[in-house]
Amino acid sequence: MTADDLVMSDAEFRMIAEFLRGSCGLHFGNESRYLLERRIARRCADLGMRSFTAYHYALRSDTTGEGELGWAIDNLTTNETYFLRERRQLEALIEEIVPAVQARRGGSGTAPVSVWSAGCSSGEEPYSIVLMALEAGLSPGRDLRVYASDISRQMLQKARRGVYRESSFRQMDPFLREKYFTLKDGSYRISDEIKKHVHFAHLNLLDDGKSALLGSLDVILCRNVIIYFDLETKRRVMRTFHQKLRPGGFLLLGHSESLINLSTDFELKHLRHDMVYRRPDENDPWHETAARTLALADRRRGA
Repeated sequence: MTADDLVMSDAEFRMIAEFLRGSCGLHFGNESRYLLERRIARRCADLGMRSFTAYHYALRSDTTGEGELGWAIDNLTTNETYFLRERRQLEALIEEIVPAVQARRGGSGTAPVSVWSAGCSSGEEPYSIVLMALEAGLSPGRDLRVYASDISRQMLQKARRGVYRESSFRQMDPFLREKYFTLKDGSYRISDEIKKHVHFAHLNLLDDGKSALLGSLDVILCRNVIIYFDLETKRRVMRTFHQKLRPGGFLLLGHSESLINLSTDFELKHLRHDMVYRRPDENDPWHETAARTLALADRRRGA
């Protein structure tokens, strides 16, 4: 039986879509039904399965997430990303947010600012954070600590390898690539100076138990991830982020994403470089922190 011979019934579509939504948050509506059907049809043909019902059973039988569920996560989502994506937001993180958190704690030299790249894909985002921190004169490990997670084990393996093709550098200045990457056999390997400062973990954003292992955080980046979730799953993830962030902590979403109709637990803040969300802190008025942030950033630039 070929992939073209398989036709997904309405019942099979509902079963598979509901299972994926419940297990990992992926949302497939009628508008994406054809994509789901064709990709799984090809998978069924490869496995010798004669129906989508059989594939649904294989999904439900994957108790580790490393079998068919892992395949579905890797192949039903788009993991397109690149270094320094939405750069102004990263500049806000390094030049404004990190100094603001440090100022609240009494300056640099205190506990490092904890940053979580949630849904890091193949690693370009967390590595970009460390790279920009180094370029700004910060000391990763002392000034900030970067955690990165993804639900795809395949993407995490690629992130940990730290080897990238030309397409990952579409927004990176050539001198930065030459400074922090080594070209070999047509690919670019990231330097250990950056690589050693990113702590990767396999994590499902719907698994509250695993996210608890990260402890409390100062900054969460979850950019271009929640677009794959339905409304209730988005709200659930935002509740998790609110719980994970310390009062006064920051949430950075993708430029095409917002918290409208999702959450009232965060306030939108206009920084010099970009707009971000912040968990309110009644004991630390924003205008005072912002003033200290800008003063510290100005001193650093003038040093």
